[in-house]
Amino acid sequence: MQSHRCSEPRSVLVPWREPSPEEYRRIYDNLDAPTPVQLPDFYQPYHQLEYEAQGWSRDVMDPGPLYRPSPVSTVAIGGTRPKVHQDPVRSTAKRIQTSNRQTPRRYRRAVKEGPFSSSLGSSRDIVDNQRLDIQHVSSLREISKDYPIQKDNDSKPTPTKLVQFVSGLIDDELVIEYLSKKGYSKTESMLRQESANQDVEGRPINTKAEETGGPKYGKAFGLMRSWIEESLDIYKPDLRRLLWPIFVYSFLNLASDFFPKDSGHFFESFRSVFGKEHEDDLRAIQSISLPEHVLNNETAKIYRSNKYRITLSQVAFLNLIQFLESKEKDGGAVIVGVIQSYLQVVTIDRVADDQNSLARLLKRARANEGYPTEDEGIPGHNPGSANVDRSAGSTVLTRLKLGHMPLESDLMGDIRAELEEEDAKNPPATGQDSLVQHFEQRIKREESEDAPTRSELQLPPSIARDVAMEVQKVKEDRDRFKIEGRTGGVGPGVSVTMFTFHNTYDSINCLDFSEDNMLVAAGMSESYIRVWSLDGTALPKTVQPWSTEQPPSASRRLIGHSGPVYAVSFSPSIASSNPLAPSTNSKHLLSCSADKSVRLWSLETWTCLVVYKGHDHPVWDVKWGPFGLYFLTGSLDRTCRLWRTDHVEDLRMFVGHDKDVDTVGFHPNNAYVFTGSSDRIVRMWAVANGYPVRMFTGHTGNITSLSCSPSGKILASADDAGSIILWDLGLGKLKKRMRGHGKGGIWSLSWSVESTVLASGGADGTVRIWDIAVGNDASGQGRIIGEGGAGQKIDGNAAQMQTVPGAGTKKKGKDVVVTSDQISAFSTKKSPVYKVIFTRQNLVVAGGAFLS
Repeated sequence: MQSHRCSEPRSVLVPWREPSPEEYRRIYDNLDAPTPVQLPDFYQPYHQLEYEAQGWSRDVMDPGPLYRPSPVSTVAIGGTRPKVHQDPVRSTAKRIQTSNRQTPRRYRRAVKEGPFSSSLGSSRDIVDNQRLDIQHVSSLREISKDYPIQKDNDSKPTPTKLVQFVSGLIDDELVIEYLSKKGYSKTESMLRQESANQDVEGRPINTKAEETGGPKYGKAFGLMRSWIEESLDIYKPDLRRLLWPIFVYSFLNLASDFFPKDSGHFFESFRSVFGKEHEDDLRAIQSISLPEHVLNNETAKIYRSNKYRITLSQVAFLNLIQFLESKEKDGGAVIVGVIQSYLQVVTIDRVADDQNSLARLLKRARANEGYPTEDEGIPGHNPGSANVDRSAGSTVLTRLKLGHMPLESDLMGDIRAELEEEDAKNPPATGQDSLVQHFEQRIKREESEDAPTRSELQLPPSIARDVAMEVQKVKEDRDRFKIEGRTGGVGPGVSVTMFTFHNTYDSINCLDFSEDNMLVAAGMSESYIRVWSLDGTALPKTVQPWSTEQPPSASRRLIGHSGPVYAVSFSPSIASSNPLAPSTNSKHLLSCSADKSVRLWSLETWTCLVVYKGHDHPVWDVKWGPFGLYFLTGSLDRTCRLWRTDHVEDLRMFVGHDKDVDTVGFHPNNAYVFTGSSDRIVRMWAVANGYPVRMFTGHTGNITSLSCSPSGKILASADDAGSIILWDLGLGKLKKRMRGHGKGGIWSLSWSVESTVLASGGADGTVRIWDIAVGNDASGQGRIIGEGGAGQKIDGNAAQMQTVPGAGTKKKGKDVVVTSDQISAFSTKKSPVYKVIFTRQNLVVAGGAFLS
């Protein structure tokens, strides 16, 4: 045997006496005997002890004498944590380490031997005593494969992955007995406590749901859902709204904690519960399975960076918390943790006010079950408030100026003079007010309201055209068909004039009617605009002496855009019967396109006057302001911009939506603007400073249309799920929800002059008339007055059409539920309604394209 000197002290080796022949025989007989498993390579009828220190090595290849390693810990040369003696079988089954850490010597040892002994006993004792403990191991060879031996340059075995196995196993009872003898009472009690939660194979038994890893969220969510479905009917609508945020945050937590299989199983198990209300969000997050997906997914980032606000009755929420605390080990603690981390729960006392009384809660629950309230959702805001800072506490709503814009003193004098002259020419009928009297009554009603001033909005001085328009407004307002509301339970008789466009080959994207009821314009998917006269007369045009154009016709094309036209809007106008007065007809047309531009067209020369550029993506909607100077655009770049016709750059940029702005609108006094987005939120902004003043949440689909009432106090918004919501602008709260349209989108809304009736048209091919004054919560779920029909949403760029339910013919599946505030419904054969308007005399005009 050859030894080598080194700078480090040698490993402690204790010489062992020569075994007797009887001892050798017993050891070799035991190794050759059949065992429950096949012995690995290092159990051979010879012994080889190899160890290597830092700078020296020693090999023992002869059959004796045997060396017994001292009971010390072994550490890998490059390691920082001691590796203790372990048996390969026991380390796989129970992971119990037994070691003696008396010396920090750093050396590396690989044992490859037959019969051996150690400080813990002989090899025969180890094999005989642990036969039952190794039954579950398929083969010790599989364990030895995890620790391969490689040879270095000197052809000497060197372990690349070193773990020193203990050469014996100690039963739990032996350890406890040893600790008791030595007086380690605390260690003994801890060992007994931990051993009590192990199965027969030594694996820990999870007694709490939060200790089960990935499956804990599925178990907890199922427990909560079962309890909610078995609770009282009065609390079910409130408690069911908790399921969606708990589902989303639990799913995102599973993906963030790297449980891809558990997250997928959880998503597929419960997604059907939320398919109707949260279809878009489910589609957006269904591909998430890893932490990287959570960090990169836009929808996931919105949820993870905000707390989900929800309002519950105090009794229902307390009952839920008590139940979760009683089921703490079964998953209640998991749900409580999600609520505390990701939800902002606001509790209300239903006894404190009449709005939250027991009867009203039951009525609203039946009418709007499955629909979120206006103060529910991600932003964490108070109802109607645009302040989304959760640390702001109870936010006071901004005071709004919702009154009509007051007329200038000079303008009022000119209007009175014109009205007196008109009364002298055409005296009023018996019992009818004169034009001057009607004008005075109208002014008195408007002066009592808080209204902005013309200086705040920087409006230009009035001109003669403004005088002619105001005079004509007074005439039409006095002579209009009055709709005061329902009489004797019968709704007002409203008729609709429908203009249907044939042979369009599904190329029309949008429609708009001029307020003077003379023109209609259509935006085409072929990048041009076509304008028709409603009465079929030839359109006027300016013909130059050298021009070779054809004679005047009833339609004209406006060519200039390089992409599909998504919206058109006529400038404010009114029909005038006085040929001597200044013209009050529409003179300009706005259009927006996929080419990211907005164009201003002249309806006198039929040419493009200005091209407005500023948006970075396609522009979805454009609307004129009520006074004809400002206009508004909404785009895919998630912004809304305010423009002025005499400026080529935008004046205001309204930023706050999480997705593209699909529809925009003005308040009647021009002091505020409205935006509707695919994020299902409606926002209200102040024109003077660009600040948000209201935010309304509660829609279950993308916002497709907006319209503010002529009174300026109510806003109507519609979505592609078939619902119309009325919002009280002053209070910032939901007034009521109306249902009747099929899915596919409600594309147009219009108010009567009195703000008591609303008209709507959409993809289901119907025009519906709604009574605003009548509430629908008293009638519960509503009534089925029509099984619906089939209409199709038109998109000039889409190759396929999507059939949606509507009204007209029967359809398969669930009937369309119609709330009791619907007055009437007018069905078309096969024409989705793109535009519907109330004229100033309360006549309804609608337009759509026939599906060929």
